[in-house]
Amino acid sequence: MIDSIFRRLRKKPSKNEDNVYSPMDDRVLWVKLLQKIAWPVLINLKSNNLKKNMPYESINPERKKFSYLEAFARLFCGISSWLELGIDETEEGVMRGNYIDMTIKCLNNIVNPNNTDYINFKEPKQSLVDAAFLAQGLLRSKNQIWFKLSIDTQSRIIKEFKKTRDIAPYKNNWLLFTSIIEATLLEFTGECDQNRLTYGINKFKDEWYLGDGIYSDGENFRLDYYNSLVIHPMLIDVLHIMKKYGIDDNGFLDLEIKRSSRYAAELERLISPEGTYPVIGRSMAYRTGIFHTLAQSSLIKTLPDFIKPAQVRSAFTEVLKKQFAGNQNFDDDGWLCIGLNGSQIDISESYINTGSLYLCSTIFLPLGLSYNDPFWSEPFTEWTNLKAWDGNKVVADRFIDF
Repeated sequence: MIDSIFRRLRKKPSKNEDNVYSPMDDRVLWVKLLQKIAWPVLINLKSNNLKKNMPYESINPERKKFSYLEAFARLFCGISSWLELGIDETEEGVMRGNYIDMTIKCLNNIVNPNNTDYINFKEPKQSLVDAAFLAQGLLRSKNQIWFKLSIDTQSRIIKEFKKTRDIAPYKNNWLLFTSIIEATLLEFTGECDQNRLTYGINKFKDEWYLGDGIYSDGENFRLDYYNSLVIHPMLIDVLHIMKKYGIDDNGFLDLEIKRSSRYAAELERLISPEGTYPVIGRSMAYRTGIFHTLAQSSLIKTLPDFIKPAQVRSAFTEVLKKQFAGNQNFDDDGWLCIGLNGSQIDISESYINTGSLYLCSTIFLPLGLSYNDPFWSEPFTEWTNLKAWDGNKVVADRFIDF
C-alpha cells in the first residue's frame, strides 16, 4: 500500500489522465507512515509487552531502562495533535479513534505500578526529558486524551510528573523540560512550582538569544537542530500556558512567536529539491524530528506570510519520501533502527538508543489540521530550494532581529 503511494507521488505531480494528483494523496501517505512508525510502540505498550518486545540498540548499554519512556513519550508528542482531531466518519477518522483508544491504554499502563510496563519517572536524569515530551503531548491532546483518562490515571500521571521535581536539570535546553512539566501541571491541576516554570524561560529570554531566530543552548553555542527539536516548540507551548494563567512574561510570547517564525523559515530553506537536509550537529538519528519547529509553526499558523502552508506540505512530503520510501530505517519487526537513512549506528551519540528515535514523529504535527485546511487542500507548491534551483522567482532571505 505505502509503496504504491510512493510510486504515485512525484516531486512535480503529473496531472495527466493516468496519474491524477490530489493534495490528499500527501495526507494519505503521511498517515500511512505515521501508522508504520507508531504501531510497534503502541500495540506493545497497550498489551503491556513493551519491555518484553522492544529491541535495544545503542552504543551505551546503560540506557536501556530509559528507552521505553523515550519511545512512547516522543512518539506521543508527535502524534498528539493528530489524535486531538478526534473521530469522524472517514477511514482516517475511524483509524484515529483506534489510535486514541490505544494511546489511552498505553498511558494507563506506564503509570500503573502493578503493570510490567510501569515506568518510574523519578529515575535520574533522563526521565526528566521524556516526562517533558509526554507533558507536551498531553497539552496538545487535552480533549481527546487527557479528558478521556480515568481519574486514577490522571492522578498517577500527576504524581509521576511531580516526582521529576527531584531531578535537577542541566543549564541548557533541559531547563525547558522542567518548564513544560510545570506548565502541564498548572493546566491540569491549577498549581505549579513557579520557579521551575519560569527559570528556564527567563534564561532563554534574557541571556541566550543570539539573533535571527536562534538561541544558544546554554552558555555555549552549538551548530545543531536543538532550536527546533526542543527550544522553540517548548518555549511556545509554555508561554501560551503562562499567558492563559496571567503569569507575566513581559511580552515574551509575542516576541517568541516572531523568533520561532523566523527559525521555521530557515528550516524550510534547508530542504533541498530532492528532500534531503544538512547533516549537522548532534542527534541526527532523530531524523525528521529536526523539523519540529517548522511543523509546529504550520500547526499553529505562525508561518511567515511568504511561506505558503502547501509549500511546507509539499516539502515535507518529499522529505518523508526520501527518508522512508524503503524499509532501510526499520528492522525486520518494524522498529526504527539507529541512523539517518538506514542502519548507521556510528552517527549516534552515547545518549541515543532505540527509544530516542521516535522523536522523528514530530514532523507529523500538521496532521492535526483538518482535511480542508489550506495546508492539505491547496495544490502542490514548490518550496524555496526547489523554486530557486528551477530558476523560478524566490524572495531574498533577510536577517531579522527580533
